[in-house]
Amino acid sequence: MQRDADQERLLNEEQQQQAEEQQDEPMLGSEQRGFVPAFSPQYDIDNDERCLLVRERDRDEVVQLTNAPSAGAALTYCVFYLLGIGTMTPWNFFVTAEDYWKYKFRNTTMNGTHPEEELTPLQKSFTCDLALTATISGTTFLLLNAVYGHYVSLRAKMLGTLCTILVLFGITTGFVEVDTDRWQEQFFLITLIIVVILNISSATMSGALYGVAGLFPSEYMTAVVSGQALGGILTALAFILVLAFDAGPSATAFVFFIMGALLIFFCIVCYSVMARQAYFKYYLAGGDKFKVISALPSHSRNDESGVPLEPILKQVLGKIYMQAVCLALLYATTLSVYPSVTVLMQSENSASHTEWSDVYYLPVVNYLFFNCGDYFGRLIAGWLECPRNQQTTLLWTVVRVLFVPCFLCSNSSEHHFLPTLVQHDYTFMAMIIAFALSNGYLTNILLIMAPRSVDQHEKELAASIMAASLSVGMAVGSLLSLAFVQML
Repeated sequence: MQRDADQERLLNEEQQQQAEEQQDEPMLGSEQRGFVPAFSPQYDIDNDERCLLVRERDRDEVVQLTNAPSAGAALTYCVFYLLGIGTMTPWNFFVTAEDYWKYKFRNTTMNGTHPEEELTPLQKSFTCDLALTATISGTTFLLLNAVYGHYVSLRAKMLGTLCTILVLFGITTGFVEVDTDRWQEQFFLITLIIVVILNISSATMSGALYGVAGLFPSEYMTAVVSGQALGGILTALAFILVLAFDAGPSATAFVFFIMGALLIFFCIVCYSVMARQAYFKYYLAGGDKFKVISALPSHSRNDESGVPLEPILKQVLGKIYMQAVCLALLYATTLSVYPSVTVLMQSENSASHTEWSDVYYLPVVNYLFFNCGDYFGRLIAGWLECPRNQQTTLLWTVVRVLFVPCFLCSNSSEHHFLPTLVQHDYTFMAMIIAFALSNGYLTNILLIMAPRSVDQHEKELAASIMAASLSVGMAVGSLLSLAFVQML
């Protein structure tokens, strides 16, 4: 009887010990009490409350742990927004000063810059040469950054390129006050060299920025892409103000270039401050960790070995190729008609020659409306983050191609081969807004979706690949626009 009682007591102790182990298994250890939830969409969490987000990875149950410092999160978000503005706005100012470049390459034997004067060979070729050099250099270095960018330090890719852009804008601003009439060909060549270096620096910086944003939660990628669209709005507003004040080409260019230089300088200062924040360093070092709490027998219980992993380009491409193709198709569609085709559109009341139809119609509708729609599309995508699957996103991107024939058949004085089917201003405005909203919405969805489809050590490379895909789409769209303009 005593032996049976002892056996029963030992059995009860073993069962109690097993129950305690099962109960303690998903709990955090004493050395991890500082961890707080990475995110919790369905709970309100106090500062001192611990919560585990359980998910399944390769049929292993894991918890996502984070000890990200709370201080510096808001500053990092704001700086990402600012850097998004800084990626495109200076270049937009550079190309918006179109009257300045025409003035620099004008026929100096004639007085004034009357619009009816015949364009010189340099004036005719400048816009095309500017677009080609910018597209080729920017796309090439975005691709190179995606493949070899991890060999260059983030500090060099960000601060080095920003400082280079600042110097180039300083040189460009200085040329505003220099009389280049006697050496226009040399100035033309110098300007194209500046454009090449400027786009190489901008591409390297934007590729690095996308890669870093991919390491952070999705709202930081939204901040970057929304900042880019906001920069377009600022450029459009500046252009409209210039038209309103009717300033001379040199004065306009001087203001644009100074604004671009000040913006880049502000980006350098803010990035230097952000790089010292513990919050930024935390996600740059890898961010949130995952701990296996229930693994298959063939899997190691110690999932995190501490050895840094190198991303493999082929594997990352295999995971995000659908998103990359969608992004390239998206921007090929957009750039094929905007702004090269849409800028040729005219108001239905153009025959009346009012100030609205002759001066403000295109800047407001073509530039301001598009950039506002693009901006709000990216904001909405950051709130909804839907669709989440590749097939639906691809379907939306393909359906969006239907906008192209609609724009080609809109009201334009340049029509020679295609009919005019869209005649009313409100119809064209609705088209440009829907076109811009879909562009911004799908851009943000795809750029958020790609880093989520890969492992933690592959996120930066995935975001860089998406940036390169975006640039390839822009290059293809620019080439298609040349053919579409001739089709009109």
